Parts: sequence; C-alpha cells; structure tokens
Amino acid sequence: MSIEIKDVTKNYGTTCALDKVSVTFENNTIYGLLGRNGAGKTTLLNVITNRIFSDAGEVLIDGIPARENDEALRKVYMMSEKNYYPENIKIKDIFRWTGEFYPDFDFEYACSLADAFELHLNKNVKSLSTGYNSIFKAIIALSVNTPYVLLDEPVLGLDANHRDMFYRFLIERYSETQSTFVISTHLIEEISNLIEQIIIIKKGKIIKNESREELMTYGYTVSGKASLVDEYISDKYVIGVDSIGGLKSAYVMGQLPKEKTLEGLEITKIDLQKLFIKLTDN
Repeated sequence: MSIEIKDVTKNYGTTCALDKVSVTFENNTIYGLLGRNGAGKTTLLNVITNRIFSDAGEVLIDGIPARENDEALRKVYMMSEKNYYPENIKIKDIFRWTGEFYPDFDFEYACSLADAFELHLNKNVKSLSTGYNSIFKAIIALSVNTPYVLLDEPVLGLDANHRDMFYRFLIERYSETQSTFVISTHLIEEISNLIEQIIIIKKGKIIKNESREELMTYGYTVSGKASLVDEYISDKYVIGVDSIGGLKSAYVMGQLPKEKTLEGLEITKIDLQKLFIKLTDN
C-alpha cells in the first residue's frame, strides 16, 4: 500500500512547478515534505488529490490510477491552506457532510477534539479566526480515518498551545489508525521529532528522500569557547555560527565525529532547520 508519484511534471506557463518528480509515500509513516516557498510542495499535494492535473506522469494510490478516480481518491484526505467550505455553513454540518464523502469519518471523535480546542460547533466558517479555520480543518483531517492524510501548513495561525495540542493528537491518531501522514510546513523544528521520513523538494525536484536519522548524519554542531571553536572549524565546511558572549556554536557539514567532546568542545547533531537551509541554499 502506497502513493506512487511517477515522473510527474506540472508547468504554469514558463514556470516548471514539478519537474519529472518520482517519489513514494509508504504506508504507516509520518513524512515531512519540506521546501522553500514556491518549491512545489502544494502543487505536488494538489496533483495527488486531483485538485490540479499534471502535464505528464501519473499518480497511483494503492496501485490504482488516481486521475479522476473516486475509488482511489477516497483513500486520501488533504487539509489545505485554502478554505473550500461555504462561509455560512456551521461546523457541525461540515462534520456531517464530511461523513457522507468519507464513510469512516468519526463524528464523535471530531466533536471531542472540537471540545478540547474549544471550537463551538454552531459557529459558521466566516466567523472563525485564522487559527480556528486551521483548527476545524485539522480536526477533520484527524477524524476522516483515510489511509493517507496530507497536511498543508496545518498549524497556520495557531498559538503555541494549540500547535502542541495538534501535534499530540496527531501522534495519538497515528498510533491508533496507522495511517500515513504527510506534513508540509515551514515550522521545521516543531515537527522534527514527529517525522520519520523527510522529503526535500527544491525548484520542482526532489533532492532528498531519507529517514530523519540518515539525513541528520550530514552535519553536526560544535560548541564551546569561541577561540577553541574558531580553531576547530578553520578547515571545516561551516554553514553558520551563533555567538553569545565568549561562547560560540558552529554548524558544520560533514559526518558526525565519533568523539562527543574534543579539546573542551561539545559536538552534537545539527538541528534539522539548519540542515534544511543549507541543502536548499542557492
């Protein structure tokens, strides 16, 4: 069981949004789909769900061609930034209608999440703030029980507490349903401990598709007294530094040394966001 994207190309005029993209989303995995603005993340998710059509290539969902195929598309739910719901419809009615299109939608669970987030079911869409627009769409995504759930900027407008709640509920739901979740977000550090597989897209091409653990071996951080750090990194490939008083942290590309302490320095794994910035740097 998987979503297979095979040589998918999508152009907008003279702009190539996706350039012969081939990638597979395996079953029962949490993916991080990472890329800068305009890299092609949303276009890829929209092609999978038939919100737009590719110019070439194909998408298979559990081996079934997805293009204009309700049987295949019923296996996938996408939460997007754009709001496709009528503005005057009440949240409770959206939940009910969702159950008509997705028979495994858990109405009671959705209501319990709404209660946890203090989302009033009698409110209509147009009365919701940006954060609560994201919350009600996230609740649906966590309640549909489809094999594949695509989340495009799922925490847009959420405060820190609500983001933490969402991540916690996502992990709980993942452990219960064993669905595949694909998270596209700019809040890389917040999801770094959630995701198992990382796909990085740059200018319409997949440049990395590796487990989080594998990817994190590409760099490391060295910290300590500034003079010692400077001496250590003099012949290293450094992608950035942070300094506080007489202390310094440098971010180095290369294999993590076996020694965790060296000449008064502390060596640790690089954080995912720093690594992402370097890998997508022009």
